[in-house]
Amino acid sequence: MKRTDFYFMLIIVALFAPFFLSESLYAGYQSFNAEHGMIMSFIKFAILSTLGELLGLRISTGNYYRTGFGVLPRAVVWGIFGMGINMAFIIFSTGVPAVAAYLGVADPAGIMAGPVCLSKVLLALAISVCLNSIFAPVFMTFHKITDTHILATGGTLRGLFTPIPMGDIMQNMNWHVQWNFVFKKTIPFFWYPAHTITFLLPGESRVLFAALLGVVLGVILAIAARKK
Repeated sequence: MKRTDFYFMLIIVALFAPFFLSESLYAGYQSFNAEHGMIMSFIKFAILSTLGELLGLRISTGNYYRTGFGVLPRAVVWGIFGMGINMAFIIFSTGVPAVAAYLGVADPAGIMAGPVCLSKVLLALAISVCLNSIFAPVFMTFHKITDTHILATGGTLRGLFTPIPMGDIMQNMNWHVQWNFVFKKTIPFFWYPAHTITFLLPGESRVLFAALLGVVLGVILAIAARKK
């Protein structure tokens, strides 16, 4: 274990320990999260998912940082993605039960609000499948585009806000890896079950859990990078 690994773990502990040690701090977090969900979505994803990418970089290169990686631009992008993911959670967690009711399921909204049972697990799985089949491929592709743009512009904030050459980046993407690994393997074998658990959680905990999954995403991206 390198010294940087110890520092990384120390950062993780420092982020979460106060919530376990201080009831007032945790209560304040819950209150702010309930009143300002979008702001908290930005913050959670900006911090946790960026840490996940740094972990992925450590796995793929042996280091947590390299010149031009663009930690701050990635945090900004992840924060924006976090707000989009929060919106997607709201849309699919309300829309899929509505479709289930349209198809004849009795009180799906009540099932999702009740205790864990087989019907709730099946509905959560349905929400996860719809979310990850419709929203995730677009999100994952755009995430790859922004990553490429950040690297191409030297990892600077100014570079992030320059026009993105969408066509050129998409033309040069490794669609073999994107389709055969990112889409065909991670979506059904990881994201379907992972987000099934997400939608079994109370609504106020879902975005935080999804942001924590961003750490796992960093590892997945590292594996994908090794497949190039």
